[in-house]
Amino acid sequence: MFVPRTTIAIAAIAVGVLLWCSGPAVAQADYPNRPITVIVPFAPGGPSDTVARLVSGPMSRQLGQPIVIQNVVGGGGTVGTLRAKRAAPDGYTIMTGQTGTHAAAVAFQPNLPYNPITDFTPIGLLTRMPVVILGRRDFPPNDLKEFMSYLRANSHRLEEGHAGPSSISFVACLLLNQMLDVRPRLVPHDGAALVLEALIAGQVDYMCDQLMDAVSAVRANRVKPYAVSAPERSPALPDVPTASEAGLPNYEVITWVAVFGPAGVPRAIQDRLNHALSKALDDDTVRQRLVASGGDIPDPQQRSPRSLTELVKDDIARWTAIGKMAGTSAK
Repeated sequence: MFVPRTTIAIAAIAVGVLLWCSGPAVAQADYPNRPITVIVPFAPGGPSDTVARLVSGPMSRQLGQPIVIQNVVGGGGTVGTLRAKRAAPDGYTIMTGQTGTHAAAVAFQPNLPYNPITDFTPIGLLTRMPVVILGRRDFPPNDLKEFMSYLRANSHRLEEGHAGPSSISFVACLLLNQMLDVRPRLVPHDGAALVLEALIAGQVDYMCDQLMDAVSAVRANRVKPYAVSAPERSPALPDVPTASEAGLPNYEVITWVAVFGPAGVPRAIQDRLNHALSKALDDDTVRQRLVASGGDIPDPQQRSPRSLTELVKDDIARWTAIGKMAGTSAK
């Protein structure tokens, strides 16, 4: 039987289109079939890095593929975040973002090269934690009231360490300095872990650190804690008072760490990653280590992509308002 060439051509095109359309669906069904990279936009040892490494094992077992942690430092976390934004949206490159990279950066970096809402696919919240105000071990003040008085009298010759513009350590201490009306010399580093090392070595006078980063140093009496920025004391450091208890009402900073992918990650892959993340947070070892380190375990409903999107929006609004009141931006 004779079949016109035009009919053959049309059939070939139809088959090609069918295969092209089914390709992404096949890839999603097969996901993951190779290792997954998690970009941590800070140096090793900080809270974002610690949490990423803590959950990577259980997530890897859920996904059936290795998870590789890649630390990309610079710009208060924005360098690594930009790299994650530019990654292929196939679920094989994701990142741990946090309050600094996905909320405060909007307020304190006018030329931020990404939009936390439109340039990323939310995967899920990993943990929340407060900040702790720390001084070097031989810092003269012995409690928060003495600390506040000392800063007001000596801020012009004191050095505050932070992890780069718009990082949590930067914005948390910015709020503190604003409340106390002090202007110390700011000393940037490529991550909170490096700031803490500098504080332990006596190279800076004070810092505002995420609790998870500071617990070991406080317990070992290597730094001097003054207060935590939460409504209640932390089980990880029960002897450290809240800022309100110690004499600074309204100083409250609750930070968070979460997982994001670049914009455009297919819903099926987003759901697969979120499921693995949630299962990791239900792991007994992960829960015990997070709580012991000062982290909070989010409830199941708080782990959803939608909940994470709302959290990011709320924090962008909060830090933008704080930035306007401070009348400053990170430079």
